[in-house]
Amino acid sequence: MHLSDQGLLVILVVGVIAGWLAGKIVKGHGFGLVGDAAIGIVGALIGDWLLHRLGFHFGAGIIGLVINATVGAIVLLLVSRLLGASGWGGHSR
Repeated sequence: MHLSDQGLLVILVVGVIAGWLAGKIVKGHGFGLVGDAAIGIVGALIGDWLLHRLGFHFGAGIIGLVINATVGAIVLLLVSRLLGASGWGGHSR
């Protein structure tokens, strides 16, 4: 797979926006530029996989990509919160 510089830039911008939005919705604040991008990019993969299976399509273009990635990032954060609450990946005291 060949990814152009422009394609990489779109992925990073969508990742940052989606990660920031998910952080605001789930946690109340963002995770910093790198954290937002990582959460958003992984969220985009999850959102694409999950929403496709559920039959949802938010349209083409950057807005559709951001919505898709944000939904996936929210799912990622909620699942990680559930796993963290059960002791998995939580902080030791």
